[in-house]
Amino acid sequence: MVQDIIHVYLMPGMAANPTIFEHIKLPEDKFKIHWLEWFLPEPKESLESYAKRMIERIEYDNVVLLGVSFGGILVQEMSKYMNLRKLFVVSSVKSKHELPKRMKVMKYTKAYKLLPTQLVGNIDVLAKYAFGETITKRIDLYKKYLSVNDKAYLDWAIENVIEWNQNEPNMSAIYIHGDNDMVFPHSCKGDCIVIKGGSHIMIINKFKWFNENLPKLILQPA
Repeated sequence: MVQDIIHVYLMPGMAANPTIFEHIKLPEDKFKIHWLEWFLPEPKESLESYAKRMIERIEYDNVVLLGVSFGGILVQEMSKYMNLRKLFVVSSVKSKHELPKRMKVMKYTKAYKLLPTQLVGNIDVLAKYAFGETITKRIDLYKKYLSVNDKAYLDWAIENVIEWNQNEPNMSAIYIHGDNDMVFPHSCKGDCIVIKGGSHIMIINKFKWFNENLPKLILQPA
């Protein structure tokens, strides 16, 4: 009997292109990886509407969906409107309550509307928004992975992180977080797989953990 291939869709984080997943390798006799990528939102488009449009890019049913950071928020929204085999949320948050204090303050003051997103052509600024850190010696790395630098997209993305209104974790999701994540430092609490030494970009620099553990997590009974 020929085993059905399990289709795994990967959604990158804010401003990132899907090459952040270039080192994620799963056994090809069991899994097929598909990369999702950001497209420009419509003016004032809701996250729900955007999620539904992203779903249109998924060709199979009962897939595995994995999202990183803001992509983790997006896949949680997508999961509300599709049939999934497994949902993985990496380096992200389970609900609006896990957003860091600075983002909660921005929500109530609307200060995020004043962020200088017109400077996204500056790779240092873009890295600060996307990865939560400034450039040190890794500018070439960031240039490679951060390519979604449209101001309208970044304004929309920042607003939809800060204004995300999910009140409770998705009970069917598998949350994976690093204990050294400076962007979302409060997300290791509760039901979560914690990667020791994992930072906000651990999908890039801890890829061996994912390659070793994702197959087992996907195949284990729900």
